[in-house]
Order: sequence, then C-alpha cells, then structure tokens
Amino acid sequence: MKSLVLLLLWAWSSSALLRVPLRRGPSIRSRLRADGLLEEFLKEHRPDTFKKRYSQCFPPGTPSLRIGQTSEKIYNFMDAQYYGEISLGTPAQNFSVVFDTGSSDLWVPSSYCVTQACALHRRFRAFASTSFRHDGRIFGIHYGSGHLLGVMGRDILKVGGLTALNQEFGESVYEPGAAFVMARFDGVLGLGYPALAEILGNPVFDNMVAQKAVEKSVFSFYLSRKSIDGTPEGELLLGGTDEALYTGPVNWIPVTTKAYWQIKLDSVAVQGVNSFCPHTCQAIVDTGTSLITGPTNDILVLQQLIGATPTNIGEYLIDCARLSSLPHVTFVLGHVEYTLTAKQYVRKEMLGDRELCFSGFQAVDIISPDGPLWILGDIFLTEYYSIFDRGRNQIGFADAVHPVTHH
Repeated sequence: MKSLVLLLLWAWSSSALLRVPLRRGPSIRSRLRADGLLEEFLKEHRPDTFKKRYSQCFPPGTPSLRIGQTSEKIYNFMDAQYYGEISLGTPAQNFSVVFDTGSSDLWVPSSYCVTQACALHRRFRAFASTSFRHDGRIFGIHYGSGHLLGVMGRDILKVGGLTALNQEFGESVYEPGAAFVMARFDGVLGLGYPALAEILGNPVFDNMVAQKAVEKSVFSFYLSRKSIDGTPEGELLLGGTDEALYTGPVNWIPVTTKAYWQIKLDSVAVQGVNSFCPHTCQAIVDTGTSLITGPTNDILVLQQLIGATPTNIGEYLIDCARLSSLPHVTFVLGHVEYTLTAKQYVRKEMLGDRELCFSGFQAVDIISPDGPLWILGDIFLTEYYSIFDRGRNQIGFADAVHPVTHH
C-alpha cells in the first residue's frame, strides 16, 4: 500500500489567487474489491443496516444528528479521492482533505478519536495549538459511504498562501466503517453553500470572501483521470480561473437552489434520443462524487441502453471489447450539449491481471422539493473545466484541456 502523498501548495502571481494541486488516490471500491471486502462493505452501508447498528449514536433530541436529515448529503464521496493539503492551528498542523462541492463543512480527525480510521490518519491536536478555541457543540454527518461524529472548534486555517481566521471546523471523534479506514485523505473541506452546513458558522470559502483573502468570490476545478509525468491529477484554483486549462467559450448556468451547487438539467439523451428529463430536472455539480448518479428508474434504463450488466454487489459491468460501439450519453445544460463517449463514462479497474470495465452511472434516489436530483460527479467533471461563481450564483462549464498521452 503506497503511503499518502504529501502535496506542496504554491501561490500564483497574486496572494489572493491560489492553485491547489490535487492528487487522485485509488478508489475505495477498487481497494475493497481487491481485498475481497466490497460485498460486505456494501451490505454494511445499506440504509436499514446503518440505522439498526448506529441508531444509539444519534440522540433524537439533537436535530443535526437525526437519521435521514442529511443521509443524502453526499453520495459515495469516499470513492472520489481528489485531495490536497491544508493546515490548521499555530504552529500549523497539516492535513489532506477532499475539496468537496457537495458539502459545506470542514472536518479533520481529532487526537481524541477512538476508531481505527483515525489511528491511520493525521489527527488534530487542539492542545498543541495556541490559537485554538473550543466551541463545545457536537456535530454528526452521514455521508453516503460513511458517517462521523465529533466536536467543534475554531482555529486559523491555511490553504497554501491563503489564510482564514477564526475558522469553524469539526474534530471527528468517531469514524466507523471500512471507508474511512481506507481513505487516502484525512478529512473533507466543503465548498457548498452555508445552507448545507451541519457545523454552524461560515464555511471556509465564505470566510475567505468575507475576510478578503481571495481576489474574487470564484473558484474553479480541473480534474484529470491520469497523472502525466508524475504531476498532480487536478487543480483547484481559489479566487479565479485559469484560461490555459480550458478551451472555447464558458457556458454559464444559474444556480437554482443555494445549498448544493444545484442547476437545471435540460435533458439526458442516449445516442441523440431524449430518453430522460423530458420536462427538465435538477442536478448537483459535486466534486466529492466519483460517478454520475440519477433516479433509480432512469439509471436502470440507462444501464440497459449502454449494455451494462448488473452484478450481485451493486456494480454494473460492461464488456471492455465493446466500448467503441456503445452509445454516447449527452447531458444538456443551459441549452448546450455535453456528450460523453463510452471511453469517458466507463471506469477501468484491474482485478489481478484482468481488466474490468464498470459503468460510470449509478442509481441514487435523492428527493428534494425540486424533484429527484441527478449528480454530475467526477466522471463528468474530468471532461469539463468547472467554475463556481458565488458572487453571481452560477456555474460555468468549458471543455477541459488534457495533455495528449502516448502509449
């Protein structure tokens, strides 16, 4: 097992514009599958199993800990391991975090954490920070692939050359399950709207904007599947955009609900036929989700249309030899078509010396006042440069510029 890669962050020409290199570790699913633990893990994380096993950890009188309230906050973020470095406290304590647009909280493991996952990751030592302020409140977050409990505090946060003072964050003291144990990152830094936060107070980017730490209230993501010459697989740019990483015009789409980065999805078409969302629907743009997800009924039909075969562990397999003949899947956003080929929506993983091809689509039912939600995760975002504009409450997409690989 490779050790965690520590990243060096460096500021660009302005102290108010910061590049954060992102690494992509192996997916949780691939590691569980290689160890023969995937089926047990999926069974353990079914909603009914979760409620029975951990109901005693969620006191009914604590609103933030009620089962179901945040159960769909992020789906499967543990499978998408694009992570970078931050520091907390004085002197600085370093942590690797997923920069996640599908949540709004910042948390890292606490030195007081008692579960195995914490023992394998860097833990925050509040007693060692002269700038730490104890909060006293507790919090609980239930992700699609894991949950945690913890206590809250405030301290100085640094992301490269940027500083957020008096930043609220969570120290997790309870991280059960295999997903956190196998994660390459220590914690999560949420980049969603304040309405999505479980931890009261300003999320990180809101703090940076309020304290004028960033040049603009904009951040952008560039994600890539493969490392070229050992360079990071992605980049988060806080405070602006990098025109060298995308080509063509930017298509701007208004945010419809200010919690997730939620936008209108005009339609979803398979090989040019408008198969889903005939009267539009809603989608979340989520860097913390590895796949593209949608309502169960729609995704089951979609899997059939692309020739994916179900397995007994919830995965859908595709014949690797047929990729060139499989249909394209097109998402229409802001009246612009975003088309993925089979090569782009299929995930390839090795099982021993055998290459397996998995569908990049998965069924997840997220009910909202706006109807069922789709999630445009990293399968989509690796193809398109994404710009998150908090000032104008809009998301921009443009074609990402990826290096040409030679085999």
